Amino acid sequence: MRLDSVMLYVKDFPAMRKFYQKMLRTPPVNTEWTDTWALFDLGGVRFALHAIPEEYAAQIEISSPPKARENDPVKLIFAVDNLQGEKSRLEALGGTLIQRPWQGPATECDFMDPEGNVFRISSVAP
Repeated sequence: MRLDSVMLYVKDFPAMRKFYQKMLRTPPVNTEWTDTWALFDLGGVRFALHAIPEEYAAQIEISSPPKARENDPVKLIFAVDNLQGEKSRLEALGGTLIQRPWQGPATECDFMDPEGNVFRISSVAP
């Protein structure tokens, strides 16, 4: 068994597709259902965004600025070559840096995407 894909459900699909396309530096590869689904090929694992159905999305409030979704059971971890450069780039894209006291500032940090989903970038293998 091997991990093939990871999917994240999002409320504002167009905004989140734009954020992750810029973050990952690659466009989605899917050609179907492009208004509700974005599949990114990251060379070994695929990352997907899926729009939350409107009847459920209408019940979800995202504050401005968003609050970190700290209680989600899954956190994505992305390996990067230049941690300091990626921190600056992600902040410019609208990500929010969350530097944890236990994290080495030169090796890893958490970020929050525009909907509050927390992910980590790490200069070491996750």
